[in-house]
Amino acid sequence: MADVYPWQQALWARISSRRQHAHAYLLHGPRGIGKRDLAERLAALLLCQAPQGDAACGQCKACLLLRAGTHPDYCVIQPEEAEKPIRVDQIRGLVDFVSQTAQLGGRKLILLEPVEAMNLNAANALLKSLEEPSGATVLLLVSHQPSRLLPTVRSRCVQQACPVPSRAESLAWLGERLPDLEEEIRIQLLVLAGGSPLAALRLHGEDVLARRALVVEGVKRLLKRQAAPSQLAESWNAVPLPLLLDWFCEWTHGVLRQQWGGADAEAAPDMAKVLGYLAEKSVPHEVLALQEWLHAERQKVLGKANLNRVLLLESLLIRWAGLVPGR
Repeated sequence: MADVYPWQQALWARISSRRQHAHAYLLHGPRGIGKRDLAERLAALLLCQAPQGDAACGQCKACLLLRAGTHPDYCVIQPEEAEKPIRVDQIRGLVDFVSQTAQLGGRKLILLEPVEAMNLNAANALLKSLEEPSGATVLLLVSHQPSRLLPTVRSRCVQQACPVPSRAESLAWLGERLPDLEEEIRIQLLVLAGGSPLAALRLHGEDVLARRALVVEGVKRLLKRQAAPSQLAESWNAVPLPLLLDWFCEWTHGVLRQQWGGADAEAAPDMAKVLGYLAEKSVPHEVLALQEWLHAERQKVLGKANLNRVLLLESLLIRWAGLVPGR
C-alpha cells in the first residue's frame, strides 16, 4: 500500500490511533487530494487481523484477500460508468451486505464514492444502513461535493474534512514523482489541475500540455481568421470533450473577471493576451450568455447525452469568435 501523503499525515495519525471507530465516516474535500486512498488505507487497517501500529500488516488472511480483491467483508460502491449515478439497486445490495454476518469474524467495510453520485432513491435507501448499522460495520463515504448530499445523510456520519495540500507540498510531491520534468512544467500541470497534485500527475500521463498547446494555438488562429471552426473541430479529435469544455469555461470566466475587476495571469498564462483582448472587445452580457451555454453543454456531455462532437465544437468556436464585434 502507498505511503500516507505528506499532507495527510497528521489526520492519519489521529484516525489510525482511535480505539473505537464511528459506524460511518464522511471524508470530504476537493477532487484529487487523496481522499479515496485515505479511505482505502483506513479500510485495510480496520479489516487487518494483526495491524502493525498505524498500518495493516499486509500478511494476514484478511490483508491477502483484500489485496486480491476477494475479501468477503469488503464492499465498494461506485458508479458503474464514469459520471453516471449510483443506482438504488446498488444501494439495496449494500443493505443486504450490511445485514449479513462477517465471514472472517471481524468488521465489515463499505466504501462508497462519490456519495453525491447517488440519485434521490439511492440516498434514501442508504439512510436505513446509516440509521441502523449492523454489528461491526463501518461505512466510509467519500465526497467531492458534500453540499449536494441530503442533510439526513451528512448528519448520520462523522464528517471529516480532508487536508488540502499547499502549493509547496504539491510541488514537492510532484517533484518526487516527476523528477525529470522542469519545475516550470510541474507548475503548469498543477495550475491546470486546479491545485490538485494527484490530478496533475494524471494529466501528465495524458500528455495534457501538448493537447492544451494545440488548442491554445487553434484559438489564436481562429481569432486571427487563419482557421475555420470546422477545421479546428476536426483537428481536436485527440482532446477529450469534457477537457475542452472545462478549458473554455475557464477562459470565459477569465474574460469576465478582467471585465469586472482584474486579471489573474497565473490562472491561464498561455491565454493571458487572448483573454485580455476579448475582455476589451467583447460585451459582458454576451460573455455571460456563452458561459451559461458552455455549462449547459458540459452537463449534457457529462450526462452521456448523444451529441455530435464536431457540430458541438463548431458551435462553440462560432460563439467564441462572435464575442469580437464585426466577425
